This record gives sequence, structure tokens and C-alpha cells, in this order.
Amino acid sequence: MGNVLRDAINQKKQQLIEKLIASGVYKKDSKHLFEWTISELEKEYRFIKKMKP
Repeated sequence: MGNVLRDAINQKKQQLIEKLIASGVYKKDSKHLFEWTISELEKEYRFIKKMKP
């Protein structure tokens, strides 16, 4: 069961990273996206999404 949850989280993180890269975000404060937590990725994606018209 633990592997299923871990895989789902990693898949969600990868999707968010791909969306952020498509929006032009690669890193912030010298921290690359793959180093971010899923919460940080979601927060940044919501912010980027809100800023787009």
C-alpha cells in the first residue's frame, strides 16, 4: 500500500513540475522544482494560474 501512495504522490509532483516548467518556472530562490515539496509545488501552481489572464 505504501508504494501505491508514494507512486501517486510522485506522479502528482511530476505533473505539477511539468505544468510549472510550461509556465516558465524552473527554480526559485536557487531551489530547483524537483527539490520542492508537493505543497510548495501546488502553492506555486495556484499562484501562477491565478496570475494568468
